[in-house]
Amino acid sequence: MGAARRRRAAADGALTPPDQRARVQLRQLGSIAALPAAEWNALYPGDYPLVRHDFLDALEQHGCATPDTGWTPCHAVLEDESGVAAVAPLYLKTHSYGEFVFDFSWAEASHRIRQSYYPKLVSTIPFTPSAGPRIGARDAAARSEMARLLPALAKHLGVSSFHGLFLDRDDNAAFASAGCIERNDVQFHWRNRGYTDFAAFLATLTSEKRKKILRERRRVAEAGLRFEWRRGDELSEAQWMQVYALYANTYEEHGRPPYLSLEFFLDYARKAATPVRLILAYAERSMVAVAITLVGESASGGTLYGRHWGAADRYHSLHFETCYYQGIEFCIREGLQHFDAGAQGEHKLSRGFEPVITHSQHWISDARLRGAVAHAMREERAWVAQRGTILGSHTPFKQQIDVDVDVETAPSDG
Repeated sequence: MGAARRRRAAADGALTPPDQRARVQLRQLGSIAALPAAEWNALYPGDYPLVRHDFLDALEQHGCATPDTGWTPCHAVLEDESGVAAVAPLYLKTHSYGEFVFDFSWAEASHRIRQSYYPKLVSTIPFTPSAGPRIGARDAAARSEMARLLPALAKHLGVSSFHGLFLDRDDNAAFASAGCIERNDVQFHWRNRGYTDFAAFLATLTSEKRKKILRERRRVAEAGLRFEWRRGDELSEAQWMQVYALYANTYEEHGRPPYLSLEFFLDYARKAATPVRLILAYAERSMVAVAITLVGESASGGTLYGRHWGAADRYHSLHFETCYYQGIEFCIREGLQHFDAGAQGEHKLSRGFEPVITHSQHWISDARLRGAVAHAMREERAWVAQRGTILGSHTPFKQQIDVDVDVETAPSDG
């Protein structure tokens, strides 16, 4: 069977690498709906909402992560004599957009040596630069086996590479043990250090940074803007259409179509017990800005995930208020311990966010490209570690705090 036929078979259902161990089978799903939600979710018992069956299914059902958008679902299911032992979201990609671990230079290098870089195999949450579990596993042995088989599957399918993106600690270690190449980057997360209110948080900052934040908040207030927090299922369809127009405007300003569809939000975000929380900004009675977030609740306090933002007009400091300060207030009020406000953004550091190292793992078929990437990543990891340390020593707090730049906010699923 040729590589193209193997890839088509992978998207349709059952195809396994040739090196399977006895009584273990790797099966692939052309749609996550092919596996019952209860079976998938049981392997992700943590508080990370973005890997749940209903989120991934809504992306597929409403045209966001589909072959037409360059995301062909081929989710991995590892089975043994006892049933499903491990699962992982998996996509055959024809581009690198919506991943946020940028490998465009790798694709260019592959082109230069006359090797096709696309399609490639990617285990990630589409359009989501947020660390969390990728492999849902019954136990550590099942996790290790899945991590070993996914690069083997890429080789069997004849694709250029495999990529596991924004991994939690357990998955990162499993893929590293399977011989993948690690890549690191820096994000900025806020941590709740027992603050009783926003004023208590501000009191821990230096005078300069405290005054800057107060000035930004004052400018928003002077513009006459007010804010509401709403659950996704509290909004009517008409209100969601307003929210979507604001969200889509962010992409249109950059000449791109939005990643997520209106139908996705109308379905997923309006379900009972949805984790979606909206920060709505109003000028008088008109909705002028929105931040779309998700909550991962847990006994240890949980996490707020800031994902998308949009605005109809430009107000001074509105982005900082909507996407950062309102989220911090919400975390303090609700007892959430972490706030993952999204990718990149060194400007977050002066606003009380702390550097965090993110992890991805990569396997590349071509030996020449693999060697070049491995060498480059050794240098890049050293640079990222140094940058994280330097950033961690320049936090805006009056007293130097213990910043662990190598801790992800999403707990392992164990």
